[in-house]
Amino acid sequence: MTQQPTPSALVSVFAPDGALRASINLGNPILAHRDPASGEPAGVSVDLAREFGRRLGVPVELVAFERAALSVDAVRAERADIGFFAVDPARGEGLRFTAPYVLIEGSYLVPERAWLTENDQVDREGTRISVGAGSAYDLFLTREIRHAEVVRLEGAPRALAALRAGEVEVAAGIRQLLEAEAAREAGVRVLPGRFMVIQQAMGVPAGRGAAAQELLASFVEEMKADGFVADALERHGVEGASVAPAQEISVEAR
Repeated sequence: MTQQPTPSALVSVFAPDGALRASINLGNPILAHRDPASGEPAGVSVDLAREFGRRLGVPVELVAFERAALSVDAVRAERADIGFFAVDPARGEGLRFTAPYVLIEGSYLVPERAWLTENDQVDREGTRISVGAGSAYDLFLTREIRHAEVVRLEGAPRALAALRAGEVEVAAGIRQLLEAEAAREAGVRVLPGRFMVIQQAMGVPAGRGAAAQELLASFVEEMKADGFVADALERHGVEGASVAPAQEISVEAR
């Protein structure tokens, strides 16, 4: 796929101060983490941010957050120029999303001794489900759960700790993280399957306009089509996530 030069006007839209500020959510270690040696953010999201900045011809400033909600707020308030989020209707206000570039499963973690064996058994009276506040699965479960109680805590580690402490009956999260938690220490297990598919996309402040959204959407489609996203997943040792299917670019006002 031939790379077209970006019009200077759009470069200014994305980097009004001369640098592209990329909001990085470290709360999803599948796509971003701190490099053990340098302490700097690294991962699939970071690789995409740097490549987009390279194409714009501007330096990239990484603005890291420990929780998705904080990362979303930074872009919505234009303290960052782009971000990497799970697509969710609750996040639509003030943001424009691309199609997803990666798909991740959301699953449940339960005590080993629990009677639960299926995802559809979780939504019952008396069941408490811990989630990282403001995460994609928090937003999803807030809409979908009818009988169980959703307990919102400060980040995924706290949500997992609540399960082990007996404060909740179920913890919800990214499947890979839950599997790692189950492997780390006996006493918990992951329910089979998934309760949702988390669609990871790029986003830009809505005030930057439809042309900016279209450029970012085109970039994401190219990164999927030419193998950049697949290579980044492999390079960072990400298992259990898949490259999202190609999408026709359709820009709608939000």
